[in-house]
Amino acid sequence: MMPTSDDELHSLNLDRSDLLAVPTEIARFDALEELHLDSNQIEMAPDFIASFSRLRRLSLYDNQLTTLPGILARLHNLDDLSIGKNRLRSIPPVVFHLHSLRRLILSENAIEDLPREIGQLGRLQMLDLGHNRLHALPTALGDLVELDDALYLSDNHLTEIPEPVFRALRRLRYLGLTHNPLSALPDSLGDLAALEELRIYGDGLSALPETIGQLTNLRELHAQDNRLESLPAGLGSLARLRELVVSNNRLVRLPSALAGLHALERLDLRNNPLEELPDEIGLLASLTHLDLRATRLTQLPASLGQLPCLIKLDLRWTKLRVVPSWLDTLRERGCRILL
Repeated sequence: MMPTSDDELHSLNLDRSDLLAVPTEIARFDALEELHLDSNQIEMAPDFIASFSRLRRLSLYDNQLTTLPGILARLHNLDDLSIGKNRLRSIPPVVFHLHSLRRLILSENAIEDLPREIGQLGRLQMLDLGHNRLHALPTALGDLVELDDALYLSDNHLTEIPEPVFRALRRLRYLGLTHNPLSALPDSLGDLAALEELRIYGDGLSALPETIGQLTNLRELHAQDNRLESLPAGLGSLARLRELVVSNNRLVRLPSALAGLHALERLDLRNNPLEELPDEIGLLASLTHLDLRATRLTQLPASLGQLPCLIKLDLRWTKLRVVPSWLDTLRERGCRILL
């Protein structure tokens, strides 16, 4: 049902309304600040949207758009644009003229190229380009120095990240690079000084840069489903890291420097050809969950029995020759042990 009051309507939600086009009746709502048109079958954004001079948020997610009209460049107050899950093969040129944008969602399209003009959107705080067909990134992406929320680049065809891209993104808190055919990450990864969560799983990585140890604000590192044969000693400098997931890799041993992960609560090492654990693992005083499933461990360091906070230890499908007696002590403290 269409609202009847013109002057006081600031937000209009027509999500999931079976629309084939944006209703012309809404053109009179010139005080609109938010317009939601998600999950319809809209093929074209009409020119009259440009008359909504107060519009701050426009969401056309999950429609049939192939472009946007250039006249939308008049939306000088627009700071949130969502045109993900449409039929875009390229980024509509008008997007690069929306200089007030702080959030831009372009995910789940068929975008193959990211033009250097992306660097003109200097106020962006969140950019979602996940689930597209990008083969390369322009160095101009590094001009988005206000990015402080998230950068999503997962599920593309990226084979490398240019070294300059990360150097200026010092405010970024979340980076998603999963499911790209990356062989390596640049050393400039360490310049992401504010990063709290890094997701790089399913990328085919054979190593992590030593500079990852410079990410001293990192809370979560998800690097499973790669080809990692070792972990850099620099990881031990991540004193705020709470979760480390490196399952389904090719790890044979761990660096003793991991003892520096004083805040680590969850460590997932399953399905690696691990043959031994360092004694220093017993220094992970905050560890609550340790997953060692499907490793090649034949014995465990006694220091594991000293972990004061451990509540779950998964040892299924290992090659333990002897079940150590100190496991009973862990059980008595309330730790669930799976053998």
